[in-house]
Amino acid sequence: MSEQEISIKVNICDRFYPLRIKTSEEGGVRNAAKTINERAKFYIENFSVQDKQDALSMVALEFASEEKGSDNQDLNLENINAKLKELEHLLDI
Repeated sequence: MSEQEISIKVNICDRFYPLRIKTSEEGGVRNAAKTINERAKFYIENFSVQDKQDALSMVALEFASEEKGSDNQDLNLENINAKLKELEHLLDI
């Protein structure tokens, strides 16, 4: 049985966005909107960012940079695991 969908509105930088999501996703979506608003407020209050669109762009850049960093960490873990397997193989010989 498929999960029920609900309609919600999230407020991001004083604009409301209607969404249709699964019930189980509501908390995550609302937390994401809250985080975006907090980070945008940070840029507006601490830097010379006056336009909310510019603040949202900075938030997007911040999140994209973090995501790219986690991709690099995944690659590093893969390399480490491969090296460990090589060492284990050498030790078994």
